Amino acid sequence: MATGMAGRSRNEASSSRGRGKGGSGGGGDRGESVVSDCGRRRSSCGYCKSKSNTSIAHGLWAYSLTVDDYQDLLDRGWRRSGCFLYKPEMERTCCPSYTIRLKAADFVPSKEQNRVYRRLERFLDGTLEVKKQAELSPLPSTSNVSSSSAHEASSSRDAKPLSNNKDDNDNVGEFVQYLSDEIDKVVKRCTQSGEFPSNIEFPTPSVREVSQAKKRKLVKGSEEDLLYTCNIAFQLAAALSRTQSNKMDGGEDIKLSGDSNEDKGQPFKLSPKAVAEKLVDLLSHLQQTSGLSIRACNGHINFYSARRLDSAGGVAKTIPCSKDSQTMNGNTRTAMKCSYSSPRKKRKLEIHLERSSFDPEEYDLYRRYQIKVHNDPPGKVSESSYKRFLVDTPLVFVPSTGDSTVPPCGFGSFHQRYIIDGRLVAVGVIDILPKCLSSKYLFWDPDLAFLSLGKYSALQEINWVRENQIHCPSLEYYYLGYYIHSCSKMRYKAAYYPSELLCPLRYKWVPFGVAKPLLDRRKYVVLSDYIGENGEPLLPSNSDHPMELQPEESEHNDSNDLMIEDGGMVGSEDEVSSDDDLELETGELGSAELEDGDIGNIIIGSRGSRTIKYKAVIHSRERGYLEAQLRTYMRVVGRQLSERMIYSLGPTRRKMGSKVQMLWRKIKLQFFACCR
Repeated sequence: MATGMAGRSRNEASSSRGRGKGGSGGGGDRGESVVSDCGRRRSSCGYCKSKSNTSIAHGLWAYSLTVDDYQDLLDRGWRRSGCFLYKPEMERTCCPSYTIRLKAADFVPSKEQNRVYRRLERFLDGTLEVKKQAELSPLPSTSNVSSSSAHEASSSRDAKPLSNNKDDNDNVGEFVQYLSDEIDKVVKRCTQSGEFPSNIEFPTPSVREVSQAKKRKLVKGSEEDLLYTCNIAFQLAAALSRTQSNKMDGGEDIKLSGDSNEDKGQPFKLSPKAVAEKLVDLLSHLQQTSGLSIRACNGHINFYSARRLDSAGGVAKTIPCSKDSQTMNGNTRTAMKCSYSSPRKKRKLEIHLERSSFDPEEYDLYRRYQIKVHNDPPGKVSESSYKRFLVDTPLVFVPSTGDSTVPPCGFGSFHQRYIIDGRLVAVGVIDILPKCLSSKYLFWDPDLAFLSLGKYSALQEINWVRENQIHCPSLEYYYLGYYIHSCSKMRYKAAYYPSELLCPLRYKWVPFGVAKPLLDRRKYVVLSDYIGENGEPLLPSNSDHPMELQPEESEHNDSNDLMIEDGGMVGSEDEVSSDDDLELETGELGSAELEDGDIGNIIIGSRGSRTIKYKAVIHSRERGYLEAQLRTYMRVVGRQLSERMIYSLGPTRRKMGSKVQMLWRKIKLQFFACCR
């Protein structure tokens, strides 16, 4: 029996199937919504960091909530934090929060957003030059790269650390040092033979690995792959040039013997190109021992593999395996044997969409994110607070129906997991509703901040909406939460173009280009006053593409990519005021128009398909005390929702006053009498 009483558990309410009255989406029996009123609440603001309770919002506690009802609540400025629903009192709160959305099919990515995509692609294929990170553990390599979506992932969820390819790097470093030593031996041999002056202290050669970007520029279209290079010839030529200039007044010329008799004794041209060519001639033995092709190129000594770049753009690495002693002309020398690894392996990205549930691996990532990115004290990041904030949900899950009214994953609350080579690197907490994907929160691996995973996930979510419109045509929009113009951290949301803001009074959608100049002048604006009946602006709009943000605003994108409003707008639901402390509004319209409606039609319970309305159990002489509370409830949720959702009159979180307790007991008895 669907009683709608406050003592009823959320699981019971979520499993109920009764009225099936569709809201924005319609489409069959989708359960019922049961909420209780938490009244208006004040708290400190997470945006302007005010110490006093300047953030004002109206709150509801949801025991169960249909996706249709929550869609309609979003379109009236509500959001959820776990099972707690809240709506800012726009005229009174310190930081007015406007619901923002964009139509996915109309999305136009900015240059910066395209760069985010390309940066991650380069990271996955191994071509991104990553600056050394203090806490970054190298990601392991895999042979393939893919992006996939799964509605239900494997039950195995063991956390996998990003393995360190230290051995591979050590081998490369060892081989690079070997090449440097061989060049140094050739330079010393030239000095001992008199080809270079003996009174010059030459620098030590240094061979370095060539970056992927430079490889593509230097050897584009080549059959070989440039692996290493050394610029010692430039340093030698400069030292020789200085020495020769000092001996111009009667000193001897610097001569370097060639391999043939005609070359011997000829004055040596002091150019890096000539020096490099001479050194390459003397390094010919390396081509046999290392298997590399060595050539001089404009003064550089370059080491090439004898392989062609593979079609995927991989990089052939030379990895030494062992040292081998060889005897040549009676002299024992040590040569480095090496072998080629396969072309540089790519990292694998997987994206899994799963229903909201607690996962220890996700919690560990969330904890690291909150402590390192948001500087939360470790003691305040608890498993219970994480569950209340990002796992608990009142939304009644709606499975796919296969009739183009529900996407294949269904409607409800989900966690979108981003996994690179087996390690969880980001989690997007989202709600999928009849009209939209609503992004709630995103947390990511602090070691991968350079990838801007918050921006990348937003682009992925927009793309998800586009792809799933084929399965569910009504699913058109991407909701980014709240846009707060007075908070620079939250302005980045307008970078997703073209976006719309919700008018806080008439609940009409207004193009951001119309709203921005108005918000530049005032925090709170009735946006619908500035558009005509057909949606055309009634004043010149700021139609410039708003995607390229000012530096001080875009700075926040890497550290706070998506959705902090759930943590900043309201605190823990345990802070809800008692009924004795509720600020009941009597006749004040506030930031919303009072719709015509009889509070007696508010539903306070149901049994099967039968609904119990407030007027059926409360006599007129007893309505006065609760009438203000019910009228406020109707004002903030709207007449249609107030007559569709079950309004629980029971105690919410704390002990009620004696008068309310007596009235509650009487209502309860009358209610159960009606249900018999």
